[in-house]
Amino acid sequence: MREFAFSTPAGTLTAAITELVIAGWTGRDPHKVQEHIEELAELGVAPPDTVPCFYRAGIETLTQSPFVDVLGGDSSGEGEWFVLETAQGRFIGCGSDHTDRKVEAYSIPVSKQMCPKPIGGHLWAWEEVRPHWDQLEIRTEILENGTWVAYQNGSVAAMRHPDDLIERARDLDVPTGPGVLMFGGTLPVQGGIRPAAQFRVTLHDPVRGRSLGHSYAARSV
Repeated sequence: MREFAFSTPAGTLTAAITELVIAGWTGRDPHKVQEHIEELAELGVAPPDTVPCFYRAGIETLTQSPFVDVLGGDSSGEGEWFVLETAQGRFIGCGSDHTDRKVEAYSIPVSKQMCPKPIGGHLWAWEEVRPHWDQLEIRTEILENGTWVAYQNGSVAAMRHPDDLIERARDLDVPTGPGVLMFGGTLPVQGGIRPAAQFRVTLHDPVRGRSLGHSYAARSV
């Protein structure tokens, strides 16, 4: 178990996290899922047997730090929303499923464990966004040649609804409930998957006019 402090509109929340689950291949549109499959196939990554699927990773990989160390230069970020179940209820945040692409080519589960998983320090209560969930937007940017450029951009409606993912996880005996943090999947990238020393992700709520975000720098060691 690890404890993390988050800011919410209602105040500070201290959450005890016991499990980290990373949902993959979560697109609602099968054509978009195929696009992501082909995107990763270019890197030698074999497709999963079923979609969506769920990977487990150690809770020690979670970090709120703006700086992370990665092994070598073959990793890159993936902007994602996450759902956090707590004793106080369900919350939504955003982070990055930073992944080693070289390792991913021979083992996705191992690649998920190889890198830190940066997460933002701010959350929204699920009930605040549930009525208009599909209107939320997620985007990421990377720093290239001193300029921030768009890397991912789209609606969370492109991915399966949190209720759907949690139900499917239960069906597969994947941990759910208080203490579980689940990443919800990612969007295709613009210009191809590639590493970047700095990465930032934003989850925007146009209905309430607010955003969550997190940025971090990845150092190759």
